[in-house]
Amino acid sequence: MLIGDVARRSGVSARMLRHYESLGLVRPTGRTDSGYREYSSENIRRVFHIESLRSLGLSLRDVRRALDDPGFAPTELVDDLIRQTRDRIAAETELLTQLRRIGAAEPADWEDVLQIVALLQALGSKSAGRRQRAALSAVAEVPVPVEALVEAVLSESDPNVAGALRWALAQSGEDGPALLAEGLGSPAAEVRKRAVQSIAEIPNGEATALLQDALTNPDIVVRGYAALALGARGVADAVPTLIDMIVEERNDADAADALSTLAGDPALADQIATGLVDCLADGTIGSSARRRLTQALADIPGILTSRALADLSDDEDRAVALTATYILKLRNAR
Repeated sequence: MLIGDVARRSGVSARMLRHYESLGLVRPTGRTDSGYREYSSENIRRVFHIESLRSLGLSLRDVRRALDDPGFAPTELVDDLIRQTRDRIAAETELLTQLRRIGAAEPADWEDVLQIVALLQALGSKSAGRRQRAALSAVAEVPVPVEALVEAVLSESDPNVAGALRWALAQSGEDGPALLAEGLGSPAAEVRKRAVQSIAEIPNGEATALLQDALTNPDIVVRGYAALALGARGVADAVPTLIDMIVEERNDADAADALSTLAGDPALADQIATGLVDCLADGTIGSSARRRLTQALADIPGILTSRALADLSDDEDRAVALTATYILKLRNAR
């Protein structure tokens, strides 16, 4: 069979067949009287074997070893090909993500594209200062896609950069909360914490709803940040969690401040006072926790609170009684 026939049957060009011959991969069985190469059925089978191995990503050098070296073991080479393929897929996936983000920013011209690319690269820089500048310019200049900001804030460990990213997210529109919500379910505690901190700085209703849902999150840290943010927004759902934080001495001073803010609503003041008093009456609560609960009553207005403090001024726990007496004096002076 002549080279043209082999090319038609195998789909390999005559030029490539000649290249295979020059490398010693396929050797024609002979030549015709006119000097044309002749190929046997075995030659054709070898061409198909070469193409099959090449389809797996083998180099021509490795193809020759695989076909001609009886001692050549495929396992190590296949493992290496798997690793290379995974690396290539990861790189292509990263490129696809970047292209999508550029498209989402709806650049007007190539200058916009270049600015977006520069900002995306800066967000991934090893320099904290460069990342922070990129975050701050992500709103003022060509907007960076929200997805990129969310990815950056959930992975950012530097507090200054994280603050800048949260600010940028708060300015970036309506898509941020939904993307950040995925971070609340992350297996990594730090990611969950960064997600709830970022949601807390977004002032819209969707963020508030997510924070309310976060009050039942299995992560105690997430619940705490959600409660503090909701307290600042005047959401009564946060009250039980804030009281728990005081009992458990987790950001108890901030929790007491949040309760004080909520108690500015007369309708909530008695609810908060009742919650604090009920905890004080719980016989399982330790002395230091009861003292913190008593201190939290100081900024809760209303007759119910005053009565509770009067009762506590006779408490068996001297520290609680002294605290309640002191708070009563201050309230009476006011």
